[in-house]
Amino acid sequence: MPSIFTKIINREIPGYIVHEDNRHIAILDINPNSKGHTLCIPKKEVNRIFELPEEEYLALMAFSRKVAIALEKVVSCERIGVSVIGLEVPHVHVHLIPLQNMEDARFIKKETLSEDEFSGLIEAIKEHL
Repeated sequence: MPSIFTKIINREIPGYIVHEDNRHIAILDINPNSKGHTLCIPKKEVNRIFELPEEEYLALMAFSRKVAIALEKVVSCERIGVSVIGLEVPHVHVHLIPLQNMEDARFIKKETLSEDEFSGLIEAIKEHL
């Protein structure tokens, strides 16, 4: 059964797509820890990050870095945190989380954004890619 991310990649369900190349997609998290929380996902459906071949792992990290640099230019934060947990969706994904403090990285406090805020973030991030 395809993951929710595969369904977004295949455009079967909508997603807030920030950036995409032939092997990866970056989407805004719909239940973000903080404004700008972004997920970088390989299009190839793999459950665990260390199951990726080394070249694909490195490509995902390079893609994530590019998105993180653009994100940091758009969202005011102390830094962009990186987390790979993957328990909630069995498809590799890298969380890029704008951090003000360590609480933002704990997946406890969540932000609520409007459609306009999601759309504005997408456009602003794209301008810096």
